[in-house]
Amino acid sequence: MNSKPIVSVIMIFFNEEKFIEEAIASVLAQTYEHWELLLVDDGSTDSCTEIALRYARQYPEKIYYLEHENHQNRGMSATRNLGISKAKGEYIAFLDGDDVYLPHKLEQQVTILNSQPEAIMVYGRTMDWFSWTGNLEDSQKDVIAPLGIDTNALIKPPLLFNLILQRQASSPCTCSVLIRRKIIAEFGGFVESFRGLYEDQVFFSKIMLKESTYAADECWDKYRRHSESCCSLAKKTGEYYYSGRLLFLNWLKKHLTEQRIEDTEVWKALQKELFPYHHPILSRILKRIPILRINK
Repeated sequence: MNSKPIVSVIMIFFNEEKFIEEAIASVLAQTYEHWELLLVDDGSTDSCTEIALRYARQYPEKIYYLEHENHQNRGMSATRNLGISKAKGEYIAFLDGDDVYLPHKLEQQVTILNSQPEAIMVYGRTMDWFSWTGNLEDSQKDVIAPLGIDTNALIKPPLLFNLILQRQASSPCTCSVLIRRKIIAEFGGFVESFRGLYEDQVFFSKIMLKESTYAADECWDKYRRHSESCCSLAKKTGEYYYSGRLLFLNWLKKHLTEQRIEDTEVWKALQKELFPYHHPILSRILKRIPILRINK
């Protein structure tokens, strides 16, 4: 009997005909062989639906095609949840249709989770990938930023949650994580009212408030930077920094109340993040006041 756990890779996509084959190829190139790939279509209208179906026909025991009823577009959270509901693996990995894995991602992450029974999730550093264009001006832009926290270590709750909420540490990229499937069921998966923006941080917040995570110094994935991505479009309009984040913070306040989270540091961190939205004028004034230093 094979004792190696199956990893279910859930790849969601919407109109990614330019990139989806490269994303699929990065899963096929994994050094860890015990995976299944669920290609979950969020109502695409371009040729990537047929591309995904072709791979499912070519690899019928490894790759599976899923879609919402009537080929609906229901957003990232509902689409990931559809994949999770059909997954057979002990571990879940996520990949969007425009990003890629590095070859040792699954092998090394499975090894870590197998050796860290307290950790329900492992993640590492993600490459911000600009050089995919092949343009000379993009060739020097790639960056693998530090996580902002001690790495190669188990982080107990709610430390990581607090640091990420206050933007002192980076939130995991969805393509960077490997997570135990049983914990996703316990926490109810992704919140489907968050169709795109902050859907990942809502999901990770639920987990990091209560469970331990392993943060690694490795880079296992490339996050493709391009102008048509959900985050890029939201940042151009300002939605990412204002209305999207406020929606997330308000959800978080409700979630903490419902879960009866009483940790004072958690609530302090949340109130600090909400302050500029509740008191915008005072917040701008305080930012302009220099810090007074008293020499003793």
